[in-house]
Amino acid sequence: MFTGIIEELGEVVGIESGTDSSRITVRGRVATTDAAHGASIAVNGACLTVTDTEAKGGVVTFDVMAESLQRTALGDLAAGDAVNLERAMVLGARLDGHLVQGHVDGTATITERRPGDRWEEVRLAIPPELAPFVVEKGSICLDGVSLTLTVVGDDHVEVALIPTTLELTTLGRKGVGDRLNVEVDVLGKYVHRMTTLGIGEPR
Repeated sequence: MFTGIIEELGEVVGIESGTDSSRITVRGRVATTDAAHGASIAVNGACLTVTDTEAKGGVVTFDVMAESLQRTALGDLAAGDAVNLERAMVLGARLDGHLVQGHVDGTATITERRPGDRWEEVRLAIPPELAPFVVEKGSICLDGVSLTLTVVGDDHVEVALIPTTLELTTLGRKGVGDRLNVEVDVLGKYVHRMTTLGIGEPR
C-alpha cells in the first residue's frame, strides 16, 4: 500500500524491451536506500517489485509484465525520463494522502492546462469505464500523486496542482497529450461492485 505522497523524482537509466515484457532500471537517492529484492516501489503510481539492485546503491531494476504495460503508461517511458517514486507505506505512519494500492486502473490524457498565479488547473480525458468511480472532491491518484478532484464530467476530470506538486513531481513537466497512470479510489470500486451485485439491498 502507498499514500500518493511522492518521496522523490527518480530517473530512468535503462530499458530493455522484450516481446511481452520490459526491464526498467531506475536511479533514486531516497526510494532505493533500503530497497532489497522483492521490495515494492511505486513508479509513476504503478506498484513494481524490485528484482535487482546494484551494489553501489541508488539503482534498482524492475521486471514489468505485459499486463502492466497494457494497463499503464510505463511503456511510454524512455531512458532519461523522470519518474515519481514512493516506497511502500509503513503501518503506523501518518497517512497524508489516501490509500493507494499501486494497481493502475487505466490511463488518462491531459487535454488542457490553465496556469494560475502560482498553481495550475489540469483537465484530463478519462476512459468511460472509470467515470463511475470519480466524484467531485474525491481522491484520485495520477502518476502516483494523491490529488483531489475539483471538477468531474462525463468524460473528463480536473485537478488543481499546487506549487509543491508542480515542483517535486513529474506533473509539473507533463503537457497536453501526455498520458498519466490512473488509480481511482479503492473504496469506490468496492461500493460499485457491491451495488452492482445488489449486496446490502433490503429484501
